[in-house]
Amino acid sequence: MQIQDPELIERLGKRLRRIEGQVRGIESMLSDGRECREIIQQLSAIQSALHSFSRNLLEEYAINCLLPPEDQPINRRAQEQNLRELIDLLNKAP
Repeated sequence: MQIQDPELIERLGKRLRRIEGQVRGIESMLSDGRECREIIQQLSAIQSALHSFSRNLLEEYAINCLLPPEDQPINRRAQEQNLRELIDLLNKAP
């Protein structure tokens, strides 16, 4: 399934663009000869932002993509398969 909520897509896109800007900032910091401590602080901020983005995306995936639509009955076998898929995705995450 795909994310259907345009507001969510926009929110996630803004977050990714912010992260992209932070990565570009690190590139500039390296070119400008900034202190290692400052660069590491920025890296930490990027890692935190990516982690937050991942959590938000996984939450939306679990709620909107793994659950059947409200008008469909719950199929235990399909639900189990969906949960196993989610667990596999989580196990691949660092």
